[in-house]
Formats: sequence, C-alpha cells, structure tokens
Amino acid sequence: MTFFFLSPARYAESISEGISLWAVSVLPATFPLLFLTALFTRMRLYKLLSRAVSPIAGKGFRISGAGGCAAILSMLSGYPIGARTVLDLYEKGYVSKEETFRLSCLCSTTGPMFLVGVVGSAMFRNAALGWLLLLSHYLGVLSVCFLLRFTVKTQPIKKIIPPLSNGENVISESLTQSVISILCVGGSIAVFYAFGQMLSDLGAFLEMGTTAEGILRGLLEMTSGCALLSQSVTPLSAALCCFLVTFGGLCVLVQQIAYLSHAKVKILPFVAVKLLQAAIAGGTAYLLALTIL
Repeated sequence: MTFFFLSPARYAESISEGISLWAVSVLPATFPLLFLTALFTRMRLYKLLSRAVSPIAGKGFRISGAGGCAAILSMLSGYPIGARTVLDLYEKGYVSKEETFRLSCLCSTTGPMFLVGVVGSAMFRNAALGWLLLLSHYLGVLSVCFLLRFTVKTQPIKKIIPPLSNGENVISESLTQSVISILCVGGSIAVFYAFGQMLSDLGAFLEMGTTAEGILRGLLEMTSGCALLSQSVTPLSAALCCFLVTFGGLCVLVQQIAYLSHAKVKILPFVAVKLLQAAIAGGTAYLLALTIL
C-alpha cells in the first residue's frame, strides 16, 4: 500500500502491464480450456471415461475415476485448470473430501503448451529439451502422488456421476464459472507483476547474477524467472526452470489456493508436496538434460 501511495502512476502502469500480459498471452490460451473442461465435467462422456480410468486411478493413486479424469485434464491443459476441476468435482460430490488433498497434488501440473512451446521452443530454442522438461515435470508430480497413496489404505468410494439433461444450464454455468476463473488468474498475474517491480525498485535484484535473479523472480512468477534462466543454455538452467515450473511460484500457487481452499485442502501440506515434486522434477531434468546439452 505504501508503494502505491508513494508512486501511484508507476505501479498503476505495472498493473496495466500485467493485465496486458494476461490479455495477450494467457487469456486466449487458457480461457477456452477453462470453459471446455468445466463443460466436459458436466457431460455424460466424463462419466464413461471416469469408469474407464477408475481401476488405474484407484490402484495407482487411491483416487476415484472422476479424479483420474481431472488429472488427465490438468496434464493436458496446465495451471490452474486442475485446481478449478478439483473444486468443481468436490462441490458436486463426485470426489470425496478424503481424497481431495491427494487429488489436488496430482492435478497441479502445467501442460505441453507452456513447457514445450514456451520454455523449450521459445526460450531455450530447443523443442527436444522442452519435451524432456515436460517428462521430468510429470515424473516429479506422479512419483510423489504415488507415494501419497500409502497414507491411506482404503479404496476411494465409487461415485456415480449423474447425467445432466438441461444443455442450456450446463453451458451457462460452465461459461459463468470460466469467466470468474480467468478473471482471478488475470488479477493474480497483475498483482504479482507489480510486486516484482516493487522488489526491483527496492534493489532486491542489484548485484545478482542472472541465475540468482532468475530463481528469485521465478519463485515470485515462474515465466519471468524461466526467461532469465534460459539466457544460459545449460543443464543447470534447464533443471532450475523445471523446478520453478513444477513448484509454480507464488503467482500460480495463489491461483490454485483460491480454488483449493474452498475444497477444504490444507494449504501448508500442499505447498510442502509441491516443493518435493519440484525437487524431484528438477533433479530428473538435470540428468536428462545432460544427454542433449
């Protein structure tokens, strides 16, 4: 508040730049996916796919078939669609309260569009490296979630997803929720963009090397951190990018927590799991990057 009061024009401009970043880069790619996944969870097809993946989801991660479908959607679409889907399923009673924590950890992933298209191809100029980072990211998330299955011994209750017949209400509800969700994403991006500018004005990044500044910026907002780290194409910089993307940074964490808190997910254990996933993903990415860099 002090920064805004002392220099309102400067930080209003930062907010505007953050909103522009959201409108140009995030909104076109994320909003359609938010709408389609919200719509998909209300369709009869989701019920059929839930039954198909139920044996694998139950044995591998102690989650229901509906949760397994949510994890697939998260892996294909990215942040924060997984968290939004977890809340959607929880509110409808398709997943139990007991499994929401494990499911939220499993549905906390980015997608190929970001790691392969943005980080690999655009930043590192190496699509093959992007695929290795994506593989490492998934392995980090899945391995920890597999271990979480041992915290419970009972199989998840199989819930029947009732078919919905009123197509107009389904589309309207999906669209409304998607608009609210994408506005929350835009708000968090704009605010953390301004926070980054404030840290810069405080001199937090002075006399820092590119790697250190990239890590610090990435812990705040992962995209800007990856952009800095990619200036040096090494196995270490690639591994650090994978760590940051898997952890998500404060900006992505806030987006997810906005949904998961309503699903009664405990936030501190969730953040701890994200750190463990990020450490495993980063270590795996380093070993794999040695083979091509």
